[in-house]
Amino acid sequence: MNLPPSAEKRSDAFMRILEAAAGVFSEAGFAGARMDEIAARAGVNKATIYYHIGDKETLYAEVIRSVIGNTAETIAREIQNIQDPEEKLMIYIRTFARNIDVNPQVAPIMMREVASGGKHLPEIVARDIFRIVNLLSGILKEGKKKGVFLETIPFLIHIMVIGAIITYKTSAPIRRRYDWIPPAIRNLDDKISGNIVVELEKLILKAVKK
Repeated sequence: MNLPPSAEKRSDAFMRILEAAAGVFSEAGFAGARMDEIAARAGVNKATIYYHIGDKETLYAEVIRSVIGNTAETIAREIQNIQDPEEKLMIYIRTFARNIDVNPQVAPIMMREVASGGKHLPEIVARDIFRIVNLLSGILKEGKKKGVFLETIPFLIHIMVIGAIITYKTSAPIRRRYDWIPPAIRNLDDKISGNIVVELEKLILKAVKK
C-alpha cells in the first residue's frame, strides 16, 4: 500500500509503539508497565503514544486485541466455506498457535490476566475471547449434529487448547533453565505451529470425536 509520507510515518510509529508496548507489558504486566519505558523503546515521546493510540489502558487493550481480535477474525473468515467440522476445528487450533508464535509477548500477558482473575483485562478483549469461544461452540455443535463429535462443553475444550498453547509458550525459559530436566522436554521446539500443534490436534480430536 502506497501511503502519503505523513500516513506512512504514522503507521510506522503506531507499529513501533505497539511492539514496544507488547514487550513492556509482557515483562512487567499492566501495573508494572511505564509509559516512559514504552516511549523510549519505541523511539518516540509519550505525547506521540497518546496521539496515535491513547492512554495506558487503551494501549494495553490494543496490544492484546491485535492478536486476539485478529485470531477471531481469521478463524471466522477461514471456516466460513468449510463443510468438514474436523477441518474447522483444526483451523481454530492452528490459527491460535500461529498467532501466538508470531506474537509471543501476548502469552505471558494472558497468563498474568488468568492468574489475576482478569484484573486488568479490557472488556473489549473479553468480548474477542468469547467470540472465539462462540466460533468453537458452533464448530462442535455442527460436528455433533453430523455425528462426528461427542457432546462436549465448548468452553472446556477452549481452555484445553488455549491453556496448552499459552503454557507451552511461556514455559520455554523454565524448560531451558535446569540440566536435570530430561532432554526430551528441554529440547522441545519453541515454535508451537509446527510439530507441537499437530500433536495437540491429535489429542483434542481424541477428546471430541466419537
